[in-house]
Amino acid sequence: MINIESFVLGPVGTNAYLLSDPETKKGIIIDPGMNPKSLIKKIADLDIVAILLTHAHFDHIGGVDEIRKLKRCPVYIHDLEADWLTNPKKNGSARWPDLGALIETDPAEFALDEGQTLEFLGIQLKVFHTPGHSPGSVSFLYDKHLFGGDVLFKLSVGRTDLPGGDNNTLLDSIQDKLFALDDDVIVYPGHGAKTTIGFERENNPYV
Repeated sequence: MINIESFVLGPVGTNAYLLSDPETKKGIIIDPGMNPKSLIKKIADLDIVAILLTHAHFDHIGGVDEIRKLKRCPVYIHDLEADWLTNPKKNGSARWPDLGALIETDPAEFALDEGQTLEFLGIQLKVFHTPGHSPGSVSFLYDKHLFGGDVLFKLSVGRTDLPGGDNNTLLDSIQDKLFALDDDVIVYPGHGAKTTIGFERENNPYV
């Protein structure tokens, strides 16, 4: 039985997710955001085997460096944003200095790509390349659980006015890939409340 827990981190309320196996005491983290104290406290007794990034905007990667050094775990990101981890201008932390320090981390150890299947904790996560909010945005599907970053929100969608964003590309990602999933798939977004594919397909005014 895999536990899924969420942590709202940093000045813009970014959702980080911890998937853990209570039997093996192993876990993976999706999008460790800024000011990750509550998340770090939770993982004190866990072996974190990977950090998965839906994309590399500063609010989603602010805790990467601290957790990676603490747990000695590899980082996974799409190649189109590989250099964003090392570049504060690209990850946006240089654009909003009032929200925190410049964010620079070492490069990721592994690249993510469309159709890839990752195996951790005895489960599989399918990778979807879902650009539009950012060029390297990806979504992770485990069973009926979709971790979509800033692509699809409850009754909203990700912003596309940042560098590398494109509204038509975002809508294509949602329509062609996410809305092809079953209605009962739960969406765990990068900000805000959970929702489902079926609810968004019927009610989201932006799509």
